[in-house]
Amino acid sequence: MKRPSRRTVASLLALAGLGLVTGVPGAGDAAAAASRSSSSALTVPMPPAPTANPGNPLAGRAWGVFRGPADPAWQPYVNASGTRKQKLATIALAPKAKFFGAWIPDSEIAEKVRQYVANATGGDPDVLVQLTLFRMVPWESEACQRLPTKAERRSYRRYVDIVAQTLGDTHAAVILQPDGPFLRCVPRGSSVPAGLLSYAARTLSAQPNVSVYVEMGSADWFRDRPADAVRMLRAADVQYARGFALDTSHFDSVGRQIDFGASIVSALAQDGIPHRHFVIDTSDNGHAFTGAWYHQHHPSKPLGYAEPCASADQTHCVALGIPPTTDVGAPEWGLSDRRTAAAEKLVDGYLWVSRPWLAHQSGAFSLDRALAEIRYSPYR
Repeated sequence: MKRPSRRTVASLLALAGLGLVTGVPGAGDAAAAASRSSSSALTVPMPPAPTANPGNPLAGRAWGVFRGPADPAWQPYVNASGTRKQKLATIALAPKAKFFGAWIPDSEIAEKVRQYVANATGGDPDVLVQLTLFRMVPWESEACQRLPTKAERRSYRRYVDIVAQTLGDTHAAVILQPDGPFLRCVPRGSSVPAGLLSYAARTLSAQPNVSVYVEMGSADWFRDRPADAVRMLRAADVQYARGFALDTSHFDSVGRQIDFGASIVSALAQDGIPHRHFVIDTSDNGHAFTGAWYHQHHPSKPLGYAEPCASADQTHCVALGIPPTTDVGAPEWGLSDRRTAAAEKLVDGYLWVSRPWLAHQSGAFSLDRALAEIRYSPYR
């Protein structure tokens, strides 16, 4: 695929806001050229892999955009008009990682994945889709209190098997189990949850075009010390995955994630697991801040309650970050030469995995949040 001439995903999404979706009046020749040939899919082309990361499985192909009520941002976009519709297109028409978890029963997951792939690709086998597999039960705070029962373990493996079989030869990036650092608190140091993640990494990665990234928190979650992250990634058998994902539920900076991820890659290589790569969630860190800063200034609120920016001169607030792209070293991201070189070698892409336009990242869509996060994004 020919590389767009320094055209970033941000400009492609601007075209989308003007009518890139098939069937929306006003879709012009430039917009049509930005979409792939499928008559039903909306896709965003990605540049080829940089020379420092020639095997990047996310680069050099189009990323599919899922459209429909299962995306909480979709209906508000459809219902909007004029300038507001163009703004909401920045979120609704971005290629994002859709969450799949225990709220979808084992008996329904195959059909849900099939529908998602068909919608996002339009039947084009070259288009890449993104999934976030958030299926572990128990997880987060409950994972600190008890281990999965035998029935829950069987159900988890069955669910993973079905997802893998349904994806088949689909090109997919799978973010595996956000909030990975909760592996640190499992009762009695049990290896059961890590073993289930290992099963998922091995099973999904066995599909020919599936790239798995085991989620492992954020630089600020580990206070920039990678040893615990390395230990948990080893326990989850990251050697079977493409690598790992960072910053899914935090708001830390891209630069710090590049440094932290590079240190993890180096430590894994020293431990006999070379050639790992990573992705960074950039959906919400346009004006980055650490968890430590947030808890110092908002001691009574969980990190997920962080508020969007309220003015143009505010810092340390939630705003859309770098648009989804594999052009990780583009000058417009403002990285130092050192971080640009590290990103182009080790980072497969900047993805939108978190959903900061939802209340507390997992509730209902908030129009006020979304518009503020768009308005005060440095990448708007």
